[in-house]
Order: sequence, then structure tokens, then C-alpha cells
Amino acid sequence: MTAMWPALLLGLAGNLHCAGMCGGIALALPGRGGQWQRVLPGRLMYQAGRITTYALLGAIAGLFGKSLSLAGWQQGLSVALGLFILLLTFFTAGSESRFLSIPLVSRAMGQLRMRLGHFLKRDSSAALFNLGILNGLLPCGFVYLALAGAVAAGEVGNAMLYMAIFGAATLPTMLTLSLLGSFKPALFRNVSRPVLLGLSFLFAIVLILRGLNLGIPYLSPELGLVGSEALCH
Repeated sequence: MTAMWPALLLGLAGNLHCAGMCGGIALALPGRGGQWQRVLPGRLMYQAGRITTYALLGAIAGLFGKSLSLAGWQQGLSVALGLFILLLTFFTAGSESRFLSIPLVSRAMGQLRMRLGHFLKRDSSAALFNLGILNGLLPCGFVYLALAGAVAAGEVGNAMLYMAIFGAATLPTMLTLSLLGSFKPALFRNVSRPVLLGLSFLFAIVLILRGLNLGIPYLSPELGLVGSEALCH
């Protein structure tokens, strides 16, 4: 089975980033101000929707990775993903903002925010679940890193589990924030940026080592000897 520790590490480290980028939405959830026993079920539905989106994105990433694995390109894919992440880390630190400035992307994000606003006005479990589904589609550097790992997983089921673990690891902070009264997201954003850059570098190195087939358990397993169970140990 694919090693899942990178997903757990990314998710845990991504808590700061989630607090800065999505904390405002968590605090704006319907029913705020009520006793936590009453609002907790809805908050859990919101988190379930978010993790569901990550798992579905993992399925897409897994299908892509599986097709490349069947073509015998899995090792090269892992190395290429690692090099691409390194390139983004060192030379395009502002790539996320530039990506969002693309007209088509900007319009899509505008529509997404409108739908988020629609569900924020509704205090029901279904609305909160749908809100979480949409929240999972918001641009996020940590999600992109996790998806790179999901692609390298080589199997759809493994990729979905990878992304679900990533999402679950962000649950403590996101759930806590949704039950709090206030916080300062700018502080979390300032702290999370260097963490994201550092983890991007480390994650890229892990992907490159994994593709080099060095025979190191969990870190760089021997892909050529296990065939379709690449990246498994």
C-alpha cells in the first residue's frame, strides 16, 4: 500500500494555512454563537463535505496516475512532479496569485464565491455539507501538493485515501475555528507562507527520491520489482 505519511504531514502542517485562508468561512458558518452541542453536528457536516471533495479530487488524480503507471511512466512522473514543485518553490512563489488573475479562473472563482455565499445563508445540515464541498474547491497550495502525491500513488483507491487523510489531518484546526468567536487570519497567513515553501521543497525531494527507485522503504521503494504495486511498502 502507498505510504500515507506525506499526506498526514502535509495535512498537519496545512492547519496554519487553512486557518489563514479558510478561517473566515469557518467563522461565518450559520448557527454561530449557539452552544457547541447544538452547532457541532452541522460543523462536522461542513468538514465532511470538505474532505469528500478532497477524496473526489484524489480519484481524478489517481485515474491520471494509474494511466501513466500502466504506460510505464510512473517513475518519470514522480521525478517530473518533484522537479515541477521545486521550480514553483524557487522561481514562482507568487504563482497562486497569478493563476487566480487569469480571466477564466477569476470568473470561475467569482461563481464559486457566490455559491458559497448562498449556502452561508442557510442553516441546515445539507447546506453545510454543500458548503464544505465547495470550500474544498478553493485554491490552496497545500491541496495542490497533496494532489501531486495522490497522482504519484498510482492507484485510484490509494489516491482517494491519500487525499482523505490529508483532509482529516486539517480537521482539528478547522473544526476548532468554526466553534470559536474570532481570530486574526492575517497572522496565520504570514506564518503559513514560509511553512508552505519549506514543505514544498521537502515534498519535492520526496517525490524525486521516490521516482529514483533507490530501494529505501517508504521513501524510495524499488518500483521496478513490484510492478503495478509501485510506491507500495
